[in-house]
Amino acid sequence: MRRSSLRPAGAAFPAALALAVLTGCGASGSAQSAPASSAVQSAGPAVTGQECGTGKTAASVPILVEIAHGPVGCTTAMKVEHDYATALASGRAPGNGGGGPVTIEGWVCAGFDTPEILRTGDTSKCTKGTAEIVAVLPAPSASASS
Repeated sequence: MRRSSLRPAGAAFPAALALAVLTGCGASGSAQSAPASSAVQSAGPAVTGQECGTGKTAASVPILVEIAHGPVGCTTAMKVEHDYATALASGRAPGNGGGGPVTIEGWVCAGFDTPEILRTGDTSKCTKGTAEIVAVLPAPSASASS
């Protein structure tokens, strides 16, 4: 269920989107990640590569939440990503612009830099032991390129 890679050439949209993810767009205020899910959430361990649902970054950029590795269920993955976005929005991330690392209930979460986001579409990952949760930009729609 891995998403298609982003095409970095040409469109300014992916670069602006990546910048918004990294900077948090003035992360003070009420920016929250809604754990709204377009996929079924399970409480038990998930299959590697499973897409768990949708959410938003601290900058309100839509993301897909995926289980990259290890024994973690979608309910946990969605909660960790939501809490990470909330932590970033409230200024709990170290450094200029924030992005982590931030510890969320034993998970260590960090955002990727712009070149990595543009290359892979991955905006952040959270790890705990062998388990890894990844937040991914959805593939751009055809109408976004006009």
